[in-house]
Amino acid sequence: MADIIDAAVTVGGAVADIAPTHRQCSIEIRNECKGFSLCNPRMHIVSGTCAIPLLPLIGSTKSGKAQFVKTPHTACGSVGVFTYDLQKTDADQSTEKIAVMFSVPYDFNMYSNWYAVGIFDKSKECNHDLYYEMYNNTHQSFARGKAKDSCLTHKGDHVTVMATMSDSYQPIIKLQVKER
Repeated sequence: MADIIDAAVTVGGAVADIAPTHRQCSIEIRNECKGFSLCNPRMHIVSGTCAIPLLPLIGSTKSGKAQFVKTPHTACGSVGVFTYDLQKTDADQSTEKIAVMFSVPYDFNMYSNWYAVGIFDKSKECNHDLYYEMYNNTHQSFARGKAKDSCLTHKGDHVTVMATMSDSYQPIIKLQVKER
C-alpha cells in the first residue's frame, strides 16, 4: 500500500511540475489624462484574493499597479472586477466610473482568459452585478474580449480606455486612460 501512495505522490508531483497551477492577474494602469485623476478604487472578487491593492489615487499623468491571485490549494482561478472614479483634477466631483473585469481560469482546457473595460455612470456599484454584466452581456458601456484577441478600446464622454491582456497563466493587463 505504501508503494502505491509513494507512486501516486511522485506522479502528482510530476504533473504539478508540467502543468502550472498558480494563477494571477497583474494590472498596470497609466493615467495619461492631464485633466482627470482616478480615485476611490473599489473591487469585487469572485475568485481569489487581492495580493497588491489598487492605489487610492492615480493622479494626472501617473501610473499604478495591482495584483490579484488565486486562492492557494483550490481549483479556482483569479476572477473579479474593479472600478475607479474619474475625477476632474480641478473639481471634487466624479464625472464617470472606469471599470475593468478580468477572468483568469484555473482550467485552460475548458476556459480562456477574458477581460473587459468600460465607462459607466458614477453611481454604478462595483459588485457581482457589474462583474456578471461585463462577463456575460454586451452593452454600449464596455468592450470585452479574450486575451488572445487584439486591444480593447472603449470611448466615453470624457476619456478613452484602452487595454491589452497577455494570454498566459499569469497574465498582465495594461490599461491606458486618455482624454478625448
